[in-house]
Amino acid sequence: MENTESVAKTHDTAASLIVVGSIALDTVSTPSASDRIGLGGSATYFSAAASLLCRPQIIAVLGEDFDRSQLNFLEERGVDLSSVTTKPGKTFHWQGSYGEDLGEATTLCTDLNVFADFEPSLNASQQDCDFLFLGNIIPQLQLEVVEQSRAKFAVADTMNLWINTKREDLLRVLGRIQMLVLNEAEAQLLSGEKGILAAARKIQSLGPGTVIIKRGAFGAFMLHEDELFSCPAYPTPNIVDPTGCGDTFAGGVLGTLARHGKVCGDTLREGIVVGTALASFTIEGYSLDGLKRADIHGLRQRYATLEQMTRFRALDM
Repeated sequence: MENTESVAKTHDTAASLIVVGSIALDTVSTPSASDRIGLGGSATYFSAAASLLCRPQIIAVLGEDFDRSQLNFLEERGVDLSSVTTKPGKTFHWQGSYGEDLGEATTLCTDLNVFADFEPSLNASQQDCDFLFLGNIIPQLQLEVVEQSRAKFAVADTMNLWINTKREDLLRVLGRIQMLVLNEAEAQLLSGEKGILAAARKIQSLGPGTVIIKRGAFGAFMLHEDELFSCPAYPTPNIVDPTGCGDTFAGGVLGTLARHGKVCGDTLREGIVVGTALASFTIEGYSLDGLKRADIHGLRQRYATLEQMTRFRALDM
């Protein structure tokens, strides 16, 4: 286990990482609790996870109703919030409900509020960042950000709504990024392919050389150039709230890449396992409660468990 000083040094020497996305207030209902209100948003989960590995910067917008003290834990973890602005109006709000299997949320309400007029702008140093993550925001905004950026490695997330309604803008984004992270249903919809490998290869042909497909309880799959990798989900018995697991996973992947300062098969594999381990903390609590309990020691333990689960010897025959 690394001590606090060595972790800080690792963070200070990591490559720069910027996330452009949402900080939100979520209202979530699960079989065990109804209408529980908590902190949410793609940038929030992403940066909370990545902050265990580097010092991410957030570009986001808040409404006047938001209590910024809710973000104190991110500052304590070294997240740069200097580009999180406050505008007149209410904060982005999402409301969703999960069924008994907790497999996928049904969206009941999405109030964009100040996020509807969000105009992300990168300053000079941010334009030259090493790693850029475009959270699940409208593709037109993703495109505006990536066109401002000279990032060495740009990554995006997306969802079914944008694939169905903003496909042309999304395709332009795909032509400008190096990696796409999305779930299996989204990959099938975007590619028109049912098989996971065929879907990943079709998406690759649209631009990104690396495609990571999140498979929920079945883990994650990666196609990096011609290299394949798959990681199972971490076997946690305490499933409370899956909200934010995908953004947590992405934060673990990009945080690992920033920590190493390079992208290759090995760092991507490590990042996928790190992201999987961190997502298992998120699912164990409401809102950010589970992820707040995550630390380097717990991450190492779960990483080792996943490593042991997937280890096998060469076939001797």
